[in-house]
Amino acid sequence: MFTEFVNGMINAGGVSDEKIVADLIMNHNNLSMIEGVRYYNNENDILRRKAYRFDGGVKIEDETKQNRRLNHNWHKLLVDQKTSYLLGKPIRISADDMELTATINKNLGEGFDDVLCELSKGASNKGIEWLQLFINENGGFDFAVIPAEQVVPIWDTSLQKKLVGLIRYYEVKRVVGGSELVIEWWTDNSVKHFVRDTSGSVDFVKEDCHFYKNGAGFGWGKVPFIPFKNNEEMISDLKFYKNLIDDYDLCVSDLSNNLAEVQEVVTVLKGYEGTDLREFSENLRYYKVIKVAPGDGSGVDKLEISIPIEAKREMLDRLEENIFTFGQGINVKSDKFGTSASGVALKFLYSLLDMKAGITERKFAVAIKEVLWFLCEYVAMTGGGIYEPSTVAVVFSRRLIANELELAQIAEGSKGIISDETIIAHHPWTEDVDFEMKNVLNT
Repeated sequence: MFTEFVNGMINAGGVSDEKIVADLIMNHNNLSMIEGVRYYNNENDILRRKAYRFDGGVKIEDETKQNRRLNHNWHKLLVDQKTSYLLGKPIRISADDMELTATINKNLGEGFDDVLCELSKGASNKGIEWLQLFINENGGFDFAVIPAEQVVPIWDTSLQKKLVGLIRYYEVKRVVGGSELVIEWWTDNSVKHFVRDTSGSVDFVKEDCHFYKNGAGFGWGKVPFIPFKNNEEMISDLKFYKNLIDDYDLCVSDLSNNLAEVQEVVTVLKGYEGTDLREFSENLRYYKVIKVAPGDGSGVDKLEISIPIEAKREMLDRLEENIFTFGQGINVKSDKFGTSASGVALKFLYSLLDMKAGITERKFAVAIKEVLWFLCEYVAMTGGGIYEPSTVAVVFSRRLIANELELAQIAEGSKGIISDETIIAHHPWTEDVDFEMKNVLNT
């Protein structure tokens, strides 16, 4: 729906660029993205809960009533599990051409693996995260993560396959008071700059090239932003279990309120209609006795209250189980697998996480290939040679807890059946396949 709206705005005749960007930003719905980030930062909805009472039939906020707001950071746990599992180990980017492999590793560096972790976290929270490619002030190939809540993508069709434009907007503080919204409209070969002041007026500033070389301006030929999608639908992981987290927070908070408010024994006064309750409570607490007038029907009874702790515990256990099931994560409290669990048992434990990570991995692999296209273009422009990025292999090394003894025995029994490189790559102690292969060949 939003893609059709964007394209309709751009293709509308007689509409100024200022009007287009203003309307696109106004209609950009990024609330679900902000919500995902908020829950990752442990700012759950329970923190906004207020306690109320009725006074003369009017509902008013009661700041004296117990209002425990206990939030549980399940979302961060599940997101970090997936990110660590999928990208905790550096990815391997290699090509048949050793020079191309060396060029890629030199230009991307170790920082790219760190950026991938940030992209995974952002995509898990928001459904998508963006990477901008650019040439830095030193003339080097560079990249930066752009928060998805700042980005309005413009796709060629509703299938959202080809990016034909992109609007980025972000707030900048002025030197002397106030702030303004900086707006960039990126296309295949240029970028238009706008600003929106506090009055809401959008003004065109300038049009620029993507980058300059020897004083001449150039464009990449593509919009230099790459979407790193969480899944095909670009949906946050939070969407699938948010209501379970909210219910868990509510149950624990209400239980805490009950324990703080409700006494095990409630005193019932009979025939003491005019008694000041605060004075009565204080005397009972201090003297531990109550004076009762004889023969007038007055007296004191007690009412014992029992909080259904077991029912609450069963409810919380079920919610916790469902959070991990529908969040496709690993419950670290699981007592079904011991330290000597077989490889089959461990794979079963990781099955849901593996399924979720596999979907994200495919989307990230496509995005990384796009990064390599821009890198090869940069290498060609700087006289480093012409390379074809489609020949490059991208391999993810998932961080799976395994039975090391079992894997080592399998590796030992595989000698002479498969290549040494394959055996070394799957040995539990291998961290750098190329390093281990060199040592094996030198012995």
